[in-house]
Amino acid sequence: MAYTTIDNGEEHFNTILYTGDGSADNDITGVGFAPDWVWAKNRGAADAHWVLDSTRGATKGLYTNGTAAENTQNHLISFDSDGFSVGNQANGLNTSSNNYVSWNWKCNGGTTTSQTGSDINSVTQVNTDAKFSIVTYNGASGSDSADNGGAYWRVKHGLGSVPKFAIFKSTTHVHGWYVWHHGFSGASKSDGDHIVLNTVAAMASEGSQILWGNTEWSTTEFEIGGWDVVNRSGKSYIAYMFDEVKGYSKFGSYTGNGNADGPFVYTGFKPAWLMIKRSDADGENWQMFDNKRDGFNNGSSSNKMLKANVSETEDTNSTGFLDLLSNGFKIRESAARHNASGGYYIYMAFAEHPFVSS
Repeated sequence: MAYTTIDNGEEHFNTILYTGDGSADNDITGVGFAPDWVWAKNRGAADAHWVLDSTRGATKGLYTNGTAAENTQNHLISFDSDGFSVGNQANGLNTSSNNYVSWNWKCNGGTTTSQTGSDINSVTQVNTDAKFSIVTYNGASGSDSADNGGAYWRVKHGLGSVPKFAIFKSTTHVHGWYVWHHGFSGASKSDGDHIVLNTVAAMASEGSQILWGNTEWSTTEFEIGGWDVVNRSGKSYIAYMFDEVKGYSKFGSYTGNGNADGPFVYTGFKPAWLMIKRSDADGENWQMFDNKRDGFNNGSSSNKMLKANVSETEDTNSTGFLDLLSNGFKIRESAARHNASGGYYIYMAFAEHPFVSS
C-alpha cells in the first residue's frame, strides 16, 4: 500500500500572497485550482480574517476574529479556475497597495449534495481525496430548551471517514466558532469538550448540554446536542470538517518543554500551513504560519505569524518562532504561546509535500 494518496499537497491546499489594487474587480491567480474555501487576511492592517466558501457563495463572508453572523458584501466576488476575484469593499481584501495572504482549500468545485435520512438534513460539499467536507444545515425544530433534556441529533457529513477536526459557526446569528479536535487531552465528545476559535480561552467542557452528542461520530454522521452555538431551531450553521490523510494533513498535539530548544513534532510531511493553540490554559492566541511568507523558504531565521482570533497585523520574530521541516516542525522559542513547560498544545497542519511519496 502506498505511503500516501496525495503526492502534491498543493493540488488540494495552497497559500498565495497578493497585493490589493483598490479596484472593483481584482483577479487573484496562482492558486493552482479553483478554491472552495478561502481564508484571507490583510498582513499589514488590523482588518478581519475573512472566511468564504463556494457552498454559501462568494460574497457571503464570515470572520474568525469575531462572532458576527454572515454578511453579504464584495470582499470576494467570485471563485475562479485558478484563484478568485476580490472587490473594493472597505476593510476587505483589496485595499490599494496593501499586502494579503490567502489560504485556499479545494473541495468539490461548488457542487453540493443534499443529505437526508438523518435527524437533521444537511447539504455537503466533499473532497474525498483530501478528506475535507463543507456542511450546512438548519437547527432542529425541537432544539429549544437550555439543554434539551439529553436530546441529540445526527447529521450527515459526507467524508466517508470519522472527522478528527471540525469548526462550527452559525451563519445567521451572533455566536462563536466552536471547534472539536481529537487531540484534546483526555477528551470525550460526551463531555462536550471544545475550544473557541475567536478567543484565547482554553479547552472547556459542557457536560450539562452535551455539545457533541452522547455517541461517537461515525464515518457517515456527526452528532450534536441542542446548544445555540451548533443547533437551535430557527438558526443556520456551517461546519468545516476534516479527517487526516497520511502525508497531507495532521491534527495532533504536543507538550511544551519551556526551552528555546523546543520540541520537534512529527507530521510525516513538510507543512505548508500550520496553526497552533495552547489548550490547557487561557490567554494564548491561535498562531498561524505558512510556507509562503518570509522566513521559511528564503534561508532566513525570521518568521511571520498571524493570529486567527484577532485582527492584528503580522508579527515578526527575527530569531524564529519555529522551523518547518521536511517531516514536521521544530519549536525555537520558550514563550508560552508555543512552548510553556508542561503546556498542552493542539495543532492543525497541511502539507507542502509528503516526507515519503507514493
